[in-house]
Amino acid sequence: MAVIIVEDQFDPWQALQVHQQSHLASGQFGATATFIGTMRDFNEGDEVCAMTLEHYPGMTESQLQLIIDDANQQWPLQDALIIHRVGDILPGQPIVLVGCWSAHRAAAFDACRFLMEALKSRAPFWKKETLSDQSHRWVEKNTDGYSH
Repeated sequence: MAVIIVEDQFDPWQALQVHQQSHLASGQFGATATFIGTMRDFNEGDEVCAMTLEHYPGMTESQLQLIIDDANQQWPLQDALIIHRVGDILPGQPIVLVGCWSAHRAAAFDACRFLMEALKSRAPFWKKETLSDQSHRWVEKNTDGYSH
């Protein structure tokens, strides 16, 4: 189970492959579910040209690990991975990767969605957007989650 915070662009597909090859034995899992979140060029009806994503080092990683621990208690996971970007981000760039490995697809799907929704509401990240007119604003709330 791994939590990684990165300041530079990352290739989510390569990160999944590297993690899987280095942390899981062939045949150990039957399902892999992933979510990749990328930056949009719009929010709240405005054009967004950049975003700065801030976090609280140490606390953020601890909170993300607690979220993984919660998922691991609910579903039989072989492994889980969260990679989250911080710093300056441009539209189209990956922000977050969540991966879950399990023997069966239901556990992988459900745990992956749980991890993503939980990190959106529980992890200490702050977003400052740069709009097309070069003004800045802090994002006050995340997108709405889902209900079980």
